[in-house]
Amino acid sequence: MFDILFINPIINLLVGIYNLLLLIRVPSTLGVSIILVSIAIRLILYPFTRSYLKASKKMQSLTPHLSRLKERHKGDSKKIQEETMLLYKEHGVNPLAGCLPMLVQIPIAWGLYSVLQKVAQLNAKATLAYVNGAAYGPYFRLNYVWDTIFFGIPLEKTPHQLQASWGVIVFIFPIATAVFQYIQSAMMLPEVADAAKKELVIKKTIVKKEEVKKDDFASAMQTQSLYLFPIMIGFASFNFPIALSLYWNTFTIFGIMQQYRVSGWGGFSSSLAKLRTMIWKIKK
Repeated sequence: MFDILFINPIINLLVGIYNLLLLIRVPSTLGVSIILVSIAIRLILYPFTRSYLKASKKMQSLTPHLSRLKERHKGDSKKIQEETMLLYKEHGVNPLAGCLPMLVQIPIAWGLYSVLQKVAQLNAKATLAYVNGAAYGPYFRLNYVWDTIFFGIPLEKTPHQLQASWGVIVFIFPIATAVFQYIQSAMMLPEVADAAKKELVIKKTIVKKEEVKKDDFASAMQTQSLYLFPIMIGFASFNFPIALSLYWNTFTIFGIMQQYRVSGWGGFSSSLAKLRTMIWKIKK
């Protein structure tokens, strides 16, 4: 059932775009097809992505209100829960609004990942059997196996496999993957204005030491997650076929663009400010 709903449509979309590009003689056809399919999937999912991002932004805007509410009714969990629900109702926020869009996106993204994984790793005979077995018609079939070279880069190889012949240049792929993933993850965090930072500093000077420790621990965990996940993705991409990195990075870049359109730079604003300061110091 999963193949019928997700895998087969993605295979046909990929082959359809590939045959069109082949007809108009676009170079590195398979790689360009993967980029265009990734963009097409992103555009299809955009309504769901936008809904999720808007819901997240609304939830983030209520964070100061929730903090004050918890302080006001400290120790009374029932009252906190009641007041929280009233707050959500007052501001028209549904805490579950972001779940459905994510649930819709996951199987489609996983389907695209599965298709590209097989396309990159199967041999010529198996590739033809796999692709043509899912074809909706003659136009969506392959007459011969496609060329996997993308502007000199073999899409079926991993950076690890290319390291012996390419040297340190292969680290561009995992580094780029980690950087793009960091940008997208940082953008998901709420933007902290200067006034809010000052308020937090003042607040920390008057609360109990135990609460400060809890805040510091939560902040440390959030910071670790922000850096750890991109590093893990970058490390994993070192052992994935470059076709998957091409898809992942295209998907992430367009995700960044869509996210910026809905909610701006978000938590990545502080990183941008630091980067500008660093560049200014270097120039000076």
